[in-house]
Amino acid sequence: MIAKLTGRLDSSGAGHAVIDVGGVGYLVEASARTLDALGPVGGDVTIHTEMLVGEDFLRLLGFAKAEERDWFRLLTSVQGVGAKVALAILSALEIGDLQRALASGDAAMIARANGVGPKLAQRIAHELKDKAGALGGIAGSSPARGTPSGPLGDAVAALTGLGFKPGEASAAVAAASEELGAGASLDALVRAALKKAAK
Repeated sequence: MIAKLTGRLDSSGAGHAVIDVGGVGYLVEASARTLDALGPVGGDVTIHTEMLVGEDFLRLLGFAKAEERDWFRLLTSVQGVGAKVALAILSALEIGDLQRALASGDAAMIARANGVGPKLAQRIAHELKDKAGALGGIAGSSPARGTPSGPLGDAVAALTGLGFKPGEASAAVAAASEELGAGASLDALVRAALKKAAK
């Protein structure tokens, strides 16, 4: 959503921001990194959201980048990792560091996050190691030779972040790009590529 930042409440690790959308204020939970990336109060912001719905609650989570939201979803797929723990991990580690820790099975690095004990860190490292290893390159590093840049590269990264093999992701994004044309947005590319990859 594109909105205006009207307030910020920080706590250890993660925190909250109040986002004004057309005169309605939304309380959004976010990692410390997202809160830092939002900029000053009163400025316009673009934020990627995830809604958690339970019997007695609605929680809106916000992410500065779609990639961070994808990693949040991946982390919360592990038993014992709820929204609070996932946000704490994303607050403590850069995406590239988290990806390296998972790829190498470095549970100690994951355990740096508030609320993550050694056993849970080990479970996260074990369960997500293969998914991190399937990602094409380390986040933040230069793209591998032959990896497209710009929206195409971002779409490939999004699919590999969701567990697709780099070759599958590249083929699906190429097919989606051919179908949608050169000016396609990242969201449209990812949606179309997911449909192609699922066939």
